[in-house]
Amino acid sequence: MSDLPLSLRFAARELRSGVAGFRIFLACLALGVAAIAAAGSTAEAFRQGLAGQAREILGGDIRVSVDGRRFSDADRRRFDGLGQTAYSSGAQAMAEAPSGQRRLVEMRGVSDGYPLTGTVELQGAKTLREAFRPDGDAAGAAVEQALFDRLGLKIGDRFLIGESPFVARAVLVSEPDRLGRGFQLGPRVLTSLDAVARGGFMEEGLPNTGETVRIALRPDLATNAGVDRLVKGFKERGYQARGRNEAATGIRRLIDQLEYFLGFIGLASLVAGGLGVAGAVTAYLEQRKPSIAVLKALGAEGPLIRNLYLIQIGVLSALGVGIGLVIGGVAPLILGAIVQNDLPIPALFAVYPLPLIKAAAFGLLAAAAFSLAPLARARATPPSSLFRRDLAGRLSFGPELIVALLAGAGLAALAVATAPTPIAAGIMIAGVTVAFVLLWIAGRAAAWAAGRLRGLARGPVRMGVANLAGPRSAARTAAPAIGLGVALLSAVVLIQSSLLGQISVIAPKTAPAMVFTEIPGDRLAEFDDAVQRAFGAPLTEDNWLRAPQATARIVRIKGEPVDLSKIERGERWAYDNDIGLSAIGEQPREAGVVEGGWWPADYAGPPLLAMEIDAAKGAGLKVGDTVTLSVLGREIDARIAVLREVEWGGFGPAFALIVNPSTLEGATLRHVAIAKGDAAQEARVTRDLGRSFPAVNVISVREQLEAATEMFDRLALAVRGAAAVAALAGLLVLAGAIAAGARARAREAATLKVLGGSRAQILAAYGVEYAAVGLIAGLAGVALGYAAAWPVVVKVFKATWSVDWAGVAALLGGASGLALIGGLLAAMQALSKRPAPVLRAE
Repeated sequence: MSDLPLSLRFAARELRSGVAGFRIFLACLALGVAAIAAAGSTAEAFRQGLAGQAREILGGDIRVSVDGRRFSDADRRRFDGLGQTAYSSGAQAMAEAPSGQRRLVEMRGVSDGYPLTGTVELQGAKTLREAFRPDGDAAGAAVEQALFDRLGLKIGDRFLIGESPFVARAVLVSEPDRLGRGFQLGPRVLTSLDAVARGGFMEEGLPNTGETVRIALRPDLATNAGVDRLVKGFKERGYQARGRNEAATGIRRLIDQLEYFLGFIGLASLVAGGLGVAGAVTAYLEQRKPSIAVLKALGAEGPLIRNLYLIQIGVLSALGVGIGLVIGGVAPLILGAIVQNDLPIPALFAVYPLPLIKAAAFGLLAAAAFSLAPLARARATPPSSLFRRDLAGRLSFGPELIVALLAGAGLAALAVATAPTPIAAGIMIAGVTVAFVLLWIAGRAAAWAAGRLRGLARGPVRMGVANLAGPRSAARTAAPAIGLGVALLSAVVLIQSSLLGQISVIAPKTAPAMVFTEIPGDRLAEFDDAVQRAFGAPLTEDNWLRAPQATARIVRIKGEPVDLSKIERGERWAYDNDIGLSAIGEQPREAGVVEGGWWPADYAGPPLLAMEIDAAKGAGLKVGDTVTLSVLGREIDARIAVLREVEWGGFGPAFALIVNPSTLEGATLRHVAIAKGDAAQEARVTRDLGRSFPAVNVISVREQLEAATEMFDRLALAVRGAAAVAALAGLLVLAGAIAAGARARAREAATLKVLGGSRAQILAAYGVEYAAVGLIAGLAGVALGYAAAWPVVVKVFKATWSVDWAGVAALLGGASGLALIGGLLAAMQALSKRPAPVLRAE
């Protein structure tokens, strides 16, 4: 402490000379901090937007739903006693224009009190009452623009939904609670609840029926505790209920995960830039060796040297972090100003302290982890070595190294603490650590191999290979950082190409083109004939599959009531809701049987069950165990005969539960069907079924895949942009390595020129060296990206692995090309100086 004032004075004097030696240091820190701050600030803007509009998104303080029936009069009295209420019911049905064009729509009927919060935005009508005004026997409706475009409608035109007439009174622009209702298959049609009831869409037993009430609670009940208590009570009575704090839980979870993933890429860029930080500190201390030697010769102790440069590093670290925070804090504000009106979810863009504090903590810890080791080496080096320009002493175990290790551990701990799932965070951190070590080894191995191979080369190539093997080789310093950036980019590119290929290429070949629902069970042969005529080709097992459909709930497992706490969280979907069930005799073509054996086609014994394997294992079930199903108002004990993998997007029976047909004997079930066909067949089938089967819904899988492709492209663009930050950090490290060796390169170029080397030969030698560095880093990065992407695609997403070779080639070419440009720029700078002054300078 007695040396601290003197250290401050010396540090202030050196800082007054500027930050010329720390530009790469500042850039590496600022880049990583800005990426983390931008990801956190953007995510917080979305979270605050959701929180600020929670009541609008939910439609009130509480939303309560019931499946398969309407609320009873007693239910309504109970709800109405809690505050203001608005009732609604939805259905999927086919809309048909007078021209014969048909399209699946998401129809919703609402009561007079709707909306309790927020406003419905309309074009063509001022109020919902005006939009719902009937025209004779046709109910009024507000229709989304996509349906106007698809059916060729205009305001005032009549159209059918099912067999019920409607008149389009207005364009439906937005609803305040749309976000809280989740994914929809078709354009929206908003009408009155009475119109939906009169059309028969709310009859009990239909899969789309059910009713929802939104409640704006009385002030004495509207506290957070009151909302939670009411939600819990409704759930205990068998209702589906959510409070305003759960308005968009799925979206919140997605935002959390996306924030962490993008922030983790920013952290990876900090790690990649860490070599730049270390290189910048080393280069700066290299320049200050005469000063350090003089101070030590005059009696300065190691702590004084440490404090002198630790103060400078600390001040510059704070400056770099500050620059990153400004960029990261301002970037979301600029984004919001540009795309605020185009965002699908509400966002409140502002400067939020918490994401910035988190980003600053990451930046300061990274600065400490990567800058203290060079400082420790300089502090421990004796004056005689410093006068001999030797700063390559061994790194001894001391306070600097201890703090550096603690800072590295702090980086990992902070990443885990701020992650949505600590296990995933641990895997990602371990992956980056292993990748960094492997890339460091690859750089060292490349330098070693270059030393062995240089004897086989001649001319400029030999000089370039010799430089690659030398002590100042960029393969040792820049290759790990560049490789880490390429690894992240290649992992993103490979995952994206595989998933995009699954959606746009593989799925259209393996998935059905159309899905038919609400097929009447008493007209099956007539329906099959109608589809076959429209197809113009026979229906075979290659292009057609039809099966009965019902819903069931698992109420007991091995004779015991379902206890969700004993079921794996990821598989509870099969036990806390009604799920799809079918009755199939002969084993279907793509049954996906994993364990057990299918029953004979004419089996008529006790009920047997084929169950989705993950749902079964999540509850500890195996072949031979018994489950009790609640189906069509009665309970059935069924023995598990088959465990099967369900290919949800494939051309097979996509039911979680399948029983033998005699189990549901006597019940007239509606059927569902899937078909493969081209766009022309799809259009004919959709049009022709409108005459004989207007109540059958036709879902275009092709349209859903196109929409999924568009959404995936938008998300992938953001992820690729974030991954490019890590690649940029690697390039900064390369720039730092070039800058650090500028003086030595100038002496080397001057010596070669004096010995007769031409400008072209020297440029070629530099080009060979740096292009090789880029190629080595690129190959190692792509290999690591491949190793990271494959399990994600195959094991996590269960998609088909495919490689975007053009993208891989672009990454390799980009890494080599940019490194080559950097090397040529370094050579041109070295060649720009006259040999004599360079060789006379110390």
